[in-house]
Amino acid sequence: MKNSGMPAGQDSRKGIISWSLYDWGNSAFATTVMGGFFPLFFKAYWSDPANPQASTFYLGSSVSIASIIVALSAPILGAIADKGSLKKRMLFAFAYLGILSTGALWFVRQGNWQLAAVLYILGTVGFSGGNIFYDALLVSVASRKKVDYVSSLGFALGYIGGGLLFLVNVIMFQRPELFGIPDGNTAIRLAFLSVALWWALFSLPLFLFVPEPRTGKREGFSSAVVRGWRQIRETINHIRHLKVVGLFLLAYWFYIDGVDTIIRMSVDYGSSLGFSGGALITALLMVQFIAFPGALLYNLFARKVGIKRAIITAIFAYCMIAVLGYFMKTEAHFFMLAALVGLFQGGIQALSRSFYSRIIPEKRAGEFYGFFNMLGKFAAVLGPFMMGSVTILTGSNRLGILSIILLFLAGGILFARVDQQEGERMAEEYLE
Repeated sequence: MKNSGMPAGQDSRKGIISWSLYDWGNSAFATTVMGGFFPLFFKAYWSDPANPQASTFYLGSSVSIASIIVALSAPILGAIADKGSLKKRMLFAFAYLGILSTGALWFVRQGNWQLAAVLYILGTVGFSGGNIFYDALLVSVASRKKVDYVSSLGFALGYIGGGLLFLVNVIMFQRPELFGIPDGNTAIRLAFLSVALWWALFSLPLFLFVPEPRTGKREGFSSAVVRGWRQIRETINHIRHLKVVGLFLLAYWFYIDGVDTIIRMSVDYGSSLGFSGGALITALLMVQFIAFPGALLYNLFARKVGIKRAIITAIFAYCMIAVLGYFMKTEAHFFMLAALVGLFQGGIQALSRSFYSRIIPEKRAGEFYGFFNMLGKFAAVLGPFMMGSVTILTGSNRLGILSIILLFLAGGILFARVDQQEGERMAEEYLE
């Protein structure tokens, strides 16, 4: 049989679906916990509802601490995975750290914001750390020809999967009597348990059916750790030589921070403006169900105009969203901004991930995705903390959200200078 040159397992229907279903499962953490009920519950139940500026600062600091932990460990973890063929096992470990921490939120009682923050940090570390290895497995399930489609499919399924569970959780919260639940607070705590179960269940296909790419002789974990540490300096040298990669990572560091900040802090912002919990939750549901077709349609848009122009368009759109957020006054405005976020959120995330896969050496995917996630999470240190700090220093939540525009402007200017063709050429020619 003629050898096609394609690694075993690439473009397999079962592998693609199994890989994408992990996004379906773990996105429930991003929707129900990070974007939805945790900031709402944190402000109204665990923290002091009479001091919204302080709770914004506590939440922003918690997000930043989790991001620092992931950022510092990301390049080491990626190098470990490449050296030891441990991507799936490391993904399993981080996923279940997130799953157990999320389930444990059920036990946190009213007023105990410190324990809630610790569990949230651990859950976020599990979620974000696991995504390092999930992203690195993309090249083992998709060829370069299909990588944009598969990356977009993962995000699209993530939005619909996370959105469906979130919809159930919202009904539980708004109509607890339908489920035999005594009150809304109990419903939210049960929602955290449902996320843990959902995430665990839909992780199974990836662990069962996605192949672990081999990188030569298999190594044990301890040996991989030692080699992983040595790999960091080598990776930095690789990025120095692959100058297009370095410029893209710097641009990504800025603009994805703005995206993550809006995702994680929008409910807190709307709550601080006095919008009702029901309106905030409804807006988040809108984001999920608009983002599902939006991620796939934005992939088609990128095929028409080019992936680079599509990303620049999304960055500009987020600048406008931040500006409009400053002037927002009514719940109707919040709904309109939610619709705009839904249109561009999946597109900018999926296309950034697949753009990066084009300009890095394929056999060092875990190592390079470690840096990709490191810079993304270091950026997420800056955004929430900046928004929280500006809010508490000025006493204005509006100035806090407006400050995020600086991140989009910096990221867009840098990304415009990234030479995609040169990056692809250097990745193909780079000596492994």
